[in-house]
Amino acid sequence: MNTHAVRLTSLAHGGGCGCKLAPSMLQQLLADQPAAAVYKQLLVGTETSDDAAVWQVDENTCVIATTDFFMPMVDDPYDFGRIAATNAISDVYAMGGKPIMALAILGMPVDKIPVAMVREILRGGAAVCGTAGIPVAGGHSIDCPEPVYGLAVIGTCHPSQVRRNSQARPGDALILTKAVGVGIYSAAIKKSALPPAAYQEMIETTTTLNRIGAELGKDENVHAVTDVTGFGVLGHTLELARGSGLAVALRADDVPLLQDAATLAEKGFVTGASHRNWASYGHDVVLPADLPEWKRHLLSDPQTSGGLLVSCAADRAGSILEGIKASGFPAARIIGRTQAGRPSITVA
Repeated sequence: MNTHAVRLTSLAHGGGCGCKLAPSMLQQLLADQPAAAVYKQLLVGTETSDDAAVWQVDENTCVIATTDFFMPMVDDPYDFGRIAATNAISDVYAMGGKPIMALAILGMPVDKIPVAMVREILRGGAAVCGTAGIPVAGGHSIDCPEPVYGLAVIGTCHPSQVRRNSQARPGDALILTKAVGVGIYSAAIKKSALPPAAYQEMIETTTTLNRIGAELGKDENVHAVTDVTGFGVLGHTLELARGSGLAVALRADDVPLLQDAATLAEKGFVTGASHRNWASYGHDVVLPADLPEWKRHLLSDPQTSGGLLVSCAADRAGSILEGIKASGFPAARIIGRTQAGRPSITVA
């Protein structure tokens, strides 16, 4: 964790995917939007809160389009750029595709941040795009009261490889590929209370590209995929449940955690987004009566550049999990299952 002349987090009222509007607010905003179903080539639009839009060009090719940007959750500008870029590219992987290019989205308070720091943000984003094998082909920038950075990303895949969040089947196993606790770590950063080793752990997970999604899209035993970001494990699992018309049973103790996440949550290092998330969807979640509040915060904790939530055939879940781990996701775990019933989550 480097020291810089300006603390980026001090210039923003929120950070990372914790900046996202609450799920309930987003539902209100989209409630009267015109239906996109009239466009037959639009395979995925806004109907099921999926990760990206998908347009079928012909019988062999789909174009995947997404955009994602946010305010800094870390003070190191290079790390901020890397995290934001990794997070944006994840939406393409979550749909089963591969990215082909990106456009930068940049808003900076030019009177408060040195040019050199802004260049480091852009350098971090470009570095991740280089790792993903794509160019930053352009973009747009504005003078903005708070620092904002992200990408619009374009990807492609075969129509058969598109993986929505709405095609889970009853009895599927649910796999989460990354550990949870990024929001809790970012809350600790705001108060200068995150140990250096934990910071490095956070950077490692948030800058790991979810490339495995492109491979999962080729597996017919993988039925649905989404990435876990600002709405937390519960929020994005609930989107999958609602889109698929299924209930979900989750095991809280099986959700993988960053090493210090539980300790910090017990000490009260939680984000405002965690509270907003729970207020938005808590009515559709049944928790054990004795579940401590800090554990509930782990499940509603907003993730930035989080893992993929994979719904797959239960009899193939073990081998799929081992393949995910071997691809660079050692924290991956089976965390629950889908079942017939009203879209909701029951936590055990």
